[in-house]
Amino acid sequence: MVMRLYNYISRKTEGFRPLRGKTVGLYTCGPTVYDTAHIGNLRTYVFEDVLRRTLEMAGFRVKHVMNITDVDDKTIARAKERGITQGELTRGYEKAFFADLEKLNIKPAWKYPRATEHVREMIAQIKALMKKGLAYEADGSVYFDISKFKNYGRLSRIEKRQLKAGASASARRDGRVDVDDYAKDAAEDFALWKAKKGGEPSWPSPWGEG
Repeated sequence: MVMRLYNYISRKTEGFRPLRGKTVGLYTCGPTVYDTAHIGNLRTYVFEDVLRRTLEMAGFRVKHVMNITDVDDKTIARAKERGITQGELTRGYEKAFFADLEKLNIKPAWKYPRATEHVREMIAQIKALMKKGLAYEADGSVYFDISKFKNYGRLSRIEKRQLKAGASASARRDGRVDVDDYAKDAAEDFALWKAKKGGEPSWPSPWGEG
């Protein structure tokens, strides 16, 4: 029996085939550890667990990776607010997150990479995007230029309403997004690397501390 899943790009239910044999690579977005998870967050993790178990029941070997976002605007602000280090804040909420998963009988992922432990890889990916002309540097930050990627918005069906036809890159940059909270339907250039502000944790990069 062929397993069938809904494809959000084609908007059709299609037969599922892994890229490599019977091994499925499953990447899911994990928590931003600045607070405890609420029921809406946990519903997502329950769904991911059901999908994984279904794949395994169908005979696939699943390599599930769930990322942990342990540095962003929210974690930095919350750590400052409480007068504790970034690590103290995030590790505490990370522990609470895993306790919630255990209570819900959600199977552990294969790996839980933390953002702060993979900055080198992020920089390498940003360099690759810049080399392809898909990103640009401005004032120590690097932004993804959505006008250079013709399929931008294809998955979510976002239209680039905010972009004027033929607008120059410099004109578009005035509307770039440099924060982690932004409208989900906003078609604007967004930050891949953010220049360090006073008192923020940072890492070295070719574009400066960020």
